[in-house]
Amino acid sequence: MTGLLVGAVFGAVFVVVNAQSPLDTVTVTVLRVVACLAAAGVVAMWFATARRERPAAGARRNMFGRGYLIIVAAEVILLFGGIRLLAAWDRPEQTNVAWVAFVVGVHFIALAPVWKEWGIAVPGVVLTLLGAAGLVLAATAAVAWVPLVSGVLSGVVLLAGSVTFGWRGLAARPGASSRGVVV
Repeated sequence: MTGLLVGAVFGAVFVVVNAQSPLDTVTVTVLRVVACLAAAGVVAMWFATARRERPAAGARRNMFGRGYLIIVAAEVILLFGGIRLLAAWDRPEQTNVAWVAFVVGVHFIALAPVWKEWGIAVPGVVLTLLGAAGLVLAATAAVAWVPLVSGVLSGVVLLAGSVTFGWRGLAARPGASSRGVVV
């Protein structure tokens, strides 16, 4: 559930930061409110599940080992290095959110075999595609739509996955497996 909590928070941030013009103010407000409510719902599910399921000592596997650390280090280098390159190439500022979505998506895909959690490859592929679409849009007259395509829609994907798998984990019988997407 902790991965879902992280996914929900980042999903809400993606929506809140990127919901902007050319969308009208009512749509922007609705998107932001719904994103925050969805994240709050995942937080509530996290607390409910954490109370119900106390892991036995030593029962958890280490998800943050060497493979994870290598992927996160590569992600940080790609994120910040890529944003600096985009700025050096005078790409529009909106290109940054597309790059972030692309790199975060690739990070999920890379983590799937390391964690043996193939479900995280699905949002990874979707975020990668949304990032790629934004990178293409950034080179066109539709550059103003990049934050919606690569930012808001990526946030919606993360929030929808977190809410869905959080609900499944909460609804599972105590002691039953509640595996889902781990962000």
